[in-house]
Amino acid sequence: MENQNANKKTSRREERKIAFGFVFESMFRDDTPEDAFSDAESARDTVVSDYIRTVVEGVEEHIDEIDQQIEANLKGWKKNRISKISLTILRIAVFEMRYIDEIPISVSINEAVDLAKSYATDNDGAFVNGVLGSISKSMKSSGDE
Repeated sequence: MENQNANKKTSRREERKIAFGFVFESMFRDDTPEDAFSDAESARDTVVSDYIRTVVEGVEEHIDEIDQQIEANLKGWKKNRISKISLTILRIAVFEMRYIDEIPISVSINEAVDLAKSYATDNDGAFVNGVLGSISKSMKSSGDE
């Protein structure tokens, strides 16, 4: 029987949710993204798209500079006080904002807020929105957008 999921186009929103799962899981695993992709494809029948690979591998590759940018835009917070869910969402959004030109910054922010509302709380959504709004402004003022 042919894999039905292979024929079904996954929306960018769904791909972002899958990428969120991989990036979140990577906080607790010591293996490579490729190992995680392989496990997911065989165990969960997950199709790992180019976008998912780009985000997961990109967040891992650029995690230090992403985290520095997040920390520089926390007002009265330290990174270690942020929930792992919100931190994961921020990392994905900052990666998109900095490294994926075809996704408008406003879309990355809106999708991150939606993820926070889905996986955390409305308060986390407002927090994520504030941090990403600050990052967006700093990117515009430095010409990084």
